[in-house]
Amino acid sequence: MPLTTNGVKAKTKLPMTDAQLAAWEASRDLDAELLQSVQQMKRGEGSVVYSQVIAARKNSGLSQSQFAQLLGVSVRTLQGWEQGRKQPSGAARTLIALAQRHPRILRELAQSQP
Repeated sequence: MPLTTNGVKAKTKLPMTDAQLAAWEASRDLDAELLQSVQQMKRGEGSVVYSQVIAARKNSGLSQSQFAQLLGVSVRTLQGWEQGRKQPSGAARTLIALAQRHPRILRELAQSQP
């Protein structure tokens, strides 16, 4: 477990395994969830969350497959980051930050690849 600033161990939430995710997905009632979401929107509740990964990719003007290839990950991994199911590693976070600040560089890299 990682340490907090005061030296006390903090619990971390581990990502679901594929089996746990599949079981959770199978137990969902999407019709009821959608209806509840529409009702919340009508009441003005909720907020829009925009992924930094999506922002970086769109800012670079690259498709998911191009962006994933530049980062050296699969499209599925990129989609997991964009949807907030997974978090990018330290190296990927650095490249994503670079994409946010200097999107031209990623476009140039994408054009130079075969």
